[in-house]
Amino acid sequence: MTASSLTPIAPETVDYVHGIARRARVAARELALLTRARKDAALLALADAVDAASDVVISANREDLQRGRDNGLTTNLLDRLALDEERVHAVADALRQVATLPDPVGEVVRGSTLANGLAIRQIRVPMGVVGMIYEARPNVTVDAAGLGLKSGNAVLLRGGSAAASTNAALVDVLRTALEQQGLNPDAINLLVEGGHDAARALMTARGLVDLLIPRGGASLIQTVVLESTVPVIETGVGNCHVYVDASADTDMAVQIVTNSKTHRPSVCNAAESLLVHRDAAERIMPALMASLGGAGVTVHGDALSEGYAAAAGAAHLPITPQDDDTEFLSLDISARVVDSLDEAIAHIQEHTSGHTEAIVTADRAAARRFTTEIDAAAVLINASTRFTDGGEFGFGAEIGISTQKLHARGPMALPELTTTKWIVDGDGQVR
Repeated sequence: MTASSLTPIAPETVDYVHGIARRARVAARELALLTRARKDAALLALADAVDAASDVVISANREDLQRGRDNGLTTNLLDRLALDEERVHAVADALRQVATLPDPVGEVVRGSTLANGLAIRQIRVPMGVVGMIYEARPNVTVDAAGLGLKSGNAVLLRGGSAAASTNAALVDVLRTALEQQGLNPDAINLLVEGGHDAARALMTARGLVDLLIPRGGASLIQTVVLESTVPVIETGVGNCHVYVDASADTDMAVQIVTNSKTHRPSVCNAAESLLVHRDAAERIMPALMASLGGAGVTVHGDALSEGYAAAAGAAHLPITPQDDDTEFLSLDISARVVDSLDEAIAHIQEHTSGHTEAIVTADRAAARRFTTEIDAAAVLINASTRFTDGGEFGFGAEIGISTQKLHARGPMALPELTTTKWIVDGDGQVR
């Protein structure tokens, strides 16, 4: 038990959070009655409203960025926080994309007619009230609101203090747009008071909040998982590996590893660990280290990897045991040369966070073994780890990437925000 869980939450904070949650439950019941056409029209209106408020949102974001600089936020965290006109329009476009997706609510998962004439169907229904606790990613605010609306759920959001001004501006825009559409604005809620106590009150609002999703660093996620009495879907830290097999094509390996690490190093599907088969090292490592070095990556390598990095002019450090388990979220990568596929699989299974693991190989048997034995939410063959993403998978915006195994695993979009109920239709049958 952590120290925070032993400290009573101020009654006024509990009342504040529970009051918002009760209003959200009312809104959720109203959302459950909406047709797809009504929800899609509202999503398009929300997108237009975000676009129209671009200047207001960017101005609020500047406040957050300046406060972040004053508080010593790292460059990578500032990048996650930053919104410019292009990013605001991308956030709005994500809402439009969600509007084009099939509505999961009412989908028949399975069904049959029994011998006694009872017709039974299992259908998708909204969760109800979905809570989110997340850090400095203001786009998550809009993604969660849009996915919640489309799946018939009210959302209760607790964003990080680093994005407080931006989140407040976005939620104000979204709630106003809902009202203008004749919908209950309490379908989208933001906790702006109460600090950490408000997050704890949300985590323990069992019976008022149906599901809680944390997004952020390992400390945040572990706190929510361990202290919450509300059911939690665990979204994970991304210690993602790329294993370059003995048969890998050199150009393909260089492109995949470089893209996986450098395309956007501050996100959870960026590669953090590199394993190269010894039989491929002499052929592939010089070009690979040159590419990573040219992109500004520091290689935390074993003796062989560090030697290749040094020869290629790449920044390098000797690897430590901690590096094998580190989600750098920066232009750093751990690197080891391994003797076999078996050793690569064993290493990954020991150090994986269960997010995304990739193999580069021309050997289909090796690929089959890798995909069968590696236990992760996504396993990729000859493709960048950066593809583990709801948008890239064709789901539209995602509400997170689950690294657990119950209910949802991998990128979570609309179906993962529903549960099911059984409808049994009879004409007088008794048991």
